[in-house]
Amino acid sequence: MRRATLNDVAKEADVSIASASRAINGLDNVAEGVRTRVLEAAAKLKYIPHGGARSLALARTNTIGLLLPDIYGEFFSEIIRGVDVAARARGLHLLVSGSHGDVKEAVAAILAMSGRVDGLLVMSPFVDSQDLGAVFPVSLPLVTIASRIGQSGYGAITVDNFAGGKLAVEHLVAQGCTRLAHISGPESNFEAQERKRGFAEAVAAAGSKIAPVTVHEGDFTEESGFRCVKDILAAADAGAPLPDGIFVGNDMMALGALFALKEGGLSVPDDIALVGFDDVPIARFAQPALSTLRVGVYELGRRGLELLADALANPDAEPAEGIVISPELVIRESSKRTG
Repeated sequence: MRRATLNDVAKEADVSIASASRAINGLDNVAEGVRTRVLEAAAKLKYIPHGGARSLALARTNTIGLLLPDIYGEFFSEIIRGVDVAARARGLHLLVSGSHGDVKEAVAAILAMSGRVDGLLVMSPFVDSQDLGAVFPVSLPLVTIASRIGQSGYGAITVDNFAGGKLAVEHLVAQGCTRLAHISGPESNFEAQERKRGFAEAVAAAGSKIAPVTVHEGDFTEESGFRCVKDILAAADAGAPLPDGIFVGNDMMALGALFALKEGGLSVPDDIALVGFDDVPIARFAQPALSTLRVGVYELGRRGLELLADALANPDAEPAEGIVISPELVIRESSKRTG
C-alpha cells in the first residue's frame, strides 16, 4: 500500500503544501482551523513525515518515543527513570514529549515523533484519549501505560485504580475513621475517576459506619491538595462536620494536604488520618511519613519499555497480554492509629 505523502495530506485538508508542512512541523504561522484540518487529515491518512519514512525504510533509529501527560513532578520523573534505565540496558535512546493533558498536543507530538522513532510508549490517562487510536502510525509498535487508547497493538499496562480507592477507605475505616473526605484528581482523568469510584463503593459498603462524606476536586498538584484542605477547614469553621480521614487521589496532592493540616493546627493522624496514592519516593520522607497505595511507578516505566523492546526484537510475535497492576497498601504514620 502506497504511503501517504505531504501532497496527499494537503489535498485531504484542502490547503497548500506549504500550509500543510507548517502545520505538521508545529510552526506558529498557521491558523488554528488550518492546523486542525491538517492534523486530522494526517491522522486519517496515517501520514509519516517523508524524512522519517525514508529512515524507517532504510534502518532502525534505535530511539523510542515516550509521550506523557506532563514531565513535571516526582511521578513522571520516576516513569522516565524506569523507561530510561531499561532503554539504556537495550542500547536504546529516548525522545520524550509531554501532551499537557491536551489531545491536540498529543496528536502533534505523535506526528512529530513518527519516522524518528522505532516505537511509541504512551501514557495518556484522559477520558478523550480514545480519539488518539486513529492517529498512531500503523508501522510503529505501541505500548500504553494507564491509558484509554482503543486497541494497544503490542501490550498495555494498567493500574487497578478502583481497587486502590476501595483499599484506602477500608484502611481508614479500620483505623476508626467515621467521617471521610476524598480529594480527587481532575474530572477529565479516568484514573482519578476510577479511584473516586472505588472510594464511593467502599463508603457505601461500610454503611452506617460512615457519616456523610465530601468530595473535593483537585488537579494532582501539591497546590490543589493544599487548597482543597483549606476549603474543608473553612467549611468546618462554618459548622460543617470535620472529616477524621481523607483519601487523596495522589501523593503530591496528599503532601499539599498534609502541609495545610499542619498549618491549620491539626494533628495527623490523631485528628485526621491521611492516605495518598502512587508511593512516589518523597512520600516516605514526609513528616509524618505518608500512607499510600503503591503502584511501583518506576516499574511502570521499566516494564512498559521492556514490552516495547520485545515487540521491536520480535515483530512477528503475537502481541503481549496486558499487565494489570494491583495497588499495595503501604501503612505509614499519616494514617496509623491502631495496631
